[in-house]
Amino acid sequence: MYDSYLEVLQHFEGEALSVRKGRGAWICQWSDGSVKQLKEYRGTLKRLEFETTVLEELGNQGITRTDRYVRNQDGNLLTAAEDGTNYVLKEWFIDRECSLRDSREILESVSHIARLHQAMGKIAWRKEWDLRSMLPPDPLSEMRRHTREMKRVRTFIRNQKKKGDFERCVIARFDSYFEEALQAQEGLGSLMETTQVVLPRQICHGDLDQHHILICGRDVAFIEFNQMHLGIPMTDLCRFLRKCLERQDWDESLGLAMIERYDRVRPISLNERKCLYYLLLYPEKYWKQLNYYNNANKAWIPEKNVEKLNALEIRQKSRKEFLAKIYL
Repeated sequence: MYDSYLEVLQHFEGEALSVRKGRGAWICQWSDGSVKQLKEYRGTLKRLEFETTVLEELGNQGITRTDRYVRNQDGNLLTAAEDGTNYVLKEWFIDRECSLRDSREILESVSHIARLHQAMGKIAWRKEWDLRSMLPPDPLSEMRRHTREMKRVRTFIRNQKKKGDFERCVIARFDSYFEEALQAQEGLGSLMETTQVVLPRQICHGDLDQHHILICGRDVAFIEFNQMHLGIPMTDLCRFLRKCLERQDWDESLGLAMIERYDRVRPISLNERKCLYYLLLYPEKYWKQLNYYNNANKAWIPEKNVEKLNALEIRQKSRKEFLAKIYL
């Protein structure tokens, strides 16, 4: 890869003064004082053009701190090395990730997420973007798939003659989590099947967590738009909310403040609030543990996975209290 990246960098205007590894790529200090990231790219050109167009339109609306792609001297987004490997060069940032322990940073980030969604909502969807990666399954379909997977894991464990600590933890708590899954699935299903007009779809980031929000003084930078798609903005907000509140033991006041801060910038409709509630109600963390088990070597389950199940149970009380506050 060393020879490849040296060769590829020669195809761009300017010069890389220094290069170091970072985030599975090469971080380059450029001759004009900027920072750029060179990374291997395995996606399609259509996907790359989609991201480029959206990020350029966001820039026109004032959302400029994003990892936009840099075209090479021939005006192309993809640059191939001699070995055939494709690379992309992106504008990059050396700022740190949003801290999930800092309430001020969390609330400031939520305001910027709302502004990002506001800007994305003004970008008209184009027919040429109707590709699989830009049109993923809707959240209801995902819920139904996860619920089926939970049932299969329970059936498998029940049929096991010898059960370890993990299996016993799963069976002991399965009913309560499965009930939440069904409530969330049925609620979201009723909402989406009867209110499609008032749950509009728009472009969403798709992977919005603390790792993809960088703190730049009083501003933020959004990075890694490779999961960007046509969807429901509440899925982005739910992901960030969940990440923050899981770290903060489902702090009720913080969660309510996050929703209020988002609503202040981009008003949340009644149906969007209901959608957010059902997304948060779904026991995603519990499903993830069962999914890990389903795909792992079941002869030995790490002790940390048992600890994660126990930690979920410890936080259930505060989680339910928060959910009760936002239930409509």
